[in-house]
Amino acid sequence: MQLSREALLRAYRQMKLIREFEERLHVEIQTGEIAGFTHLYSGQEAVAVGVCEHLTVEDKIVSTHRGHGHCLAKGCDVNGMMKEIWGSREGLCKGKGGSMHIADVEQGMLGANGIVGAGAPIAVGAALSAKIDGNGRVSIAFSGDGACNQGTTFEAMNLAVVTQAPAIFVFENNHYSEHTGVDYAVGTAGDIASRAEAFGMKVWRADGTDFFAVHDTMRELLDYVRAGNGPAAVEFDTERFFGHFEGDPQRYRGPGELDRIREERNCLMKFRASVTGAKLLDHADLDAVDDEVMASIEAAVAAARAAERPTPEDVLADVYISY
Repeated sequence: MQLSREALLRAYRQMKLIREFEERLHVEIQTGEIAGFTHLYSGQEAVAVGVCEHLTVEDKIVSTHRGHGHCLAKGCDVNGMMKEIWGSREGLCKGKGGSMHIADVEQGMLGANGIVGAGAPIAVGAALSAKIDGNGRVSIAFSGDGACNQGTTFEAMNLAVVTQAPAIFVFENNHYSEHTGVDYAVGTAGDIASRAEAFGMKVWRADGTDFFAVHDTMRELLDYVRAGNGPAAVEFDTERFFGHFEGDPQRYRGPGELDRIREERNCLMKFRASVTGAKLLDHADLDAVDDEVMASIEAAVAAARAAERPTPEDVLADVYISY
């Protein structure tokens, strides 16, 4: 299905926003103003956007420690996110979530998670809720290749199949579980989708550096799940442009590897080439989006720097829920 001009511009804007958000954090983290570990999503933008462009606010997602891209793709406010990462009480989680635990329930974003594989059971719970409500909504667990080795992920996939919950397991295979190559760490010769298939669910595979491949695959997959066929899984082959965490020396990378993937597997460059080659958009259209995004990132950083800091009393606020 051909996307409209407006849909194409929105998709590009979302991918560019994620890219520049992460690239700016890579710079700002060096200043020492941002506390805690940060795991950047640069390079994987086509997956987050290609998946989330199909979703509504009522559909739920659960993310990982590498969650900024999923948050932005699902509609989380860029200013609120930047303030959260800066530790401001004006952030999406009042500065208590930070980089690895951002959530925005109003947008259907149930949270990033610092524990590898811990998001899958939460996503299945949300999927069971959707099944009980009968509202046709789905729940998506984003996971990396590292999470496919976790027992929590296996248990979640099994439970989803047993209960026929509308859960979708999106595996972003970026080739490295922290510092270990997927071919070594994943016993099924690096094939993650086959693990999900073994639980009895239908699986898809696609190039995660190609927005259109992701978008078309998710349309087909979502139609299948929303029709009441139970859970499904998809493996997107993608790349991350930075280390596992900020400060990772990446000695496990081969010579020239990062330069190669930034040149050959860059989802933004691929998108530009595709839409301009087909004369769906021209470079001026995309350049205008670039300028708009850069201005929004500048504004978000300035707002985060100026945002209100937490007070000692904030430590005890929102710790327990009163019923």
